[in-house]
Amino acid sequence: MTRPSYPPSPWSLHGQLWLSLFRVRPGADPQHPDRPAGLYGVALVSYEDPSPLVYRELLCARPVGAQVGITDIWVDSPASRAGGRDLWAIPKELATFRRTTRGRGDRHASWEVAGEDSTWATVEVTDTGPRAPRLPFGFRTRQVREDGSVVVTPVRGTARLGRSRARWTAYDEGPLAWLAGEQPLVTLRATDFAMEFGRSGG
Repeated sequence: MTRPSYPPSPWSLHGQLWLSLFRVRPGADPQHPDRPAGLYGVALVSYEDPSPLVYRELLCARPVGAQVGITDIWVDSPASRAGGRDLWAIPKELATFRRTTRGRGDRHASWEVAGEDSTWATVEVTDTGPRAPRLPFGFRTRQVREDGSVVVTPVRGTARLGRSRARWTAYDEGPLAWLAGEQPLVTLRATDFAMEFGRSGG
């Protein structure tokens, strides 16, 4: 099978993002008993034109000191999966996504995330407040390759942030079962973000 090609680093990405923060209890993930407890960000992302790749994504991340570690991530683009793994050691896997929106400015969004045989999660998100003026943001991801080497990647961009309300439903048979029954502490939407992920040379 031919390996998918992907753009070189950095990727200049554009789109919409919904981020929910969860407080995860010890032992909440029976599939991975060693999952650390604590605060996790779970984000749904729609990467849109003029991004070099157009795709959808669900990711789970947690603070690692002053950086962010991506623990779980799925995309619907084989090219994004290959590039994320090769360039930045991000453990992307494949899933299918269905997203519908309605309301002025897409103020309500419905998401469904699924594997080959079953639906893993559904999410209903509704914007609840005004969107702030465009503001800058920045952080670094910290990922560990299988050989033990550490990859730290800068991320920077701008977005219009606003509060949202999210209702997550995670199903026991899927890899997000550890979120079953949990509701987020807070949900934010980053509207029309413009983001540079990585730097020249990786």
